[in-house]
Amino acid sequence: MNAPAAALVGVAYLLGSISFAVLLVRLRTGRDIRAEGSGNAGATNVARAYGKGLGFAVAALDVAKGAGAVLLVRAVTADPRYAAAAALAAIAGHVFPIFFGFRGGKGVATAIGAFLALAPWPTLVCAGIFAAVVAATRYVSLGSVLAMVALPPIAGGLFHASLPVVAAAAAAAVLIVVKHRDNLRRLARGEERKWGSK
Repeated sequence: MNAPAAALVGVAYLLGSISFAVLLVRLRTGRDIRAEGSGNAGATNVARAYGKGLGFAVAALDVAKGAGAVLLVRAVTADPRYAAAAALAAIAGHVFPIFFGFRGGKGVATAIGAFLALAPWPTLVCAGIFAAVVAATRYVSLGSVLAMVALPPIAGGLFHASLPVVAAAAAAAVLIVVKHRDNLRRLARGEERKWGSK
């Protein structure tokens, strides 16, 4: 066992637990984003409630913390198992943040950052899927789910990513789909809110 790398996996969870949606909205307005809009501590809810500029800032910081978690581990070991574990830990931290009562976001932006560091080309392909789906349907949730579900087979089948990376992508996809279950139910009923709608 690589003790420094294992310790940094724990740090990755703590890094993921920094909820920039909660912090930036609280800093600007004094309010809790989890009590507004969809109740999600994520960039989309922030953008809808407080504008695209603040939403973009949250998204960029969430991507950065996902990538940072993986790069920290990569600084001490080339073993993909620890890097993959750090990616999952950061995503889990975002979804279940220890600093904010385990009430976090859905993990998409943090996953993008983590997998950009782990498997950049598959992640860029899936980012294209996300963009295409959102452009065609204006459903951010649908684009997020389809892109994450596509990541494991694309990473493993097309780009021959290592087994730990594919396994981490699969676990992240399951977690993110579960976190989107209410969105999927609303999509099935035709009640999901579209991007840009009032």
